[in-house]
Amino acid sequence: MWFVLIGVLLGGLKLAGVAPVADWSWLAVLAPFGLAVVWWAWADQSGYTRKKAMDRMEARKAARRERALEALGKGEQQRNKR
Repeated sequence: MWFVLIGVLLGGLKLAGVAPVADWSWLAVLAPFGLAVVWWAWADQSGYTRKKAMDRMEARKAARRERALEALGKGEQQRNKR
């Protein structure tokens, strides 16, 4: 995501004629988009994307479990047992 934002920023600066980006070649200005494609391909191939999604799911499950225990009045008791 950061590569895309940097690419959009650099493209905007190039089109607006802001120095020093205005003097750069278009290849250099558009390079962050290529890096974003490489990053996404690597993340999908290596399982990084899936791992992050599973971590987010586990965090949501833990928060939901904690809210359920709090609603039952047992949240504090569970924390004290650990």
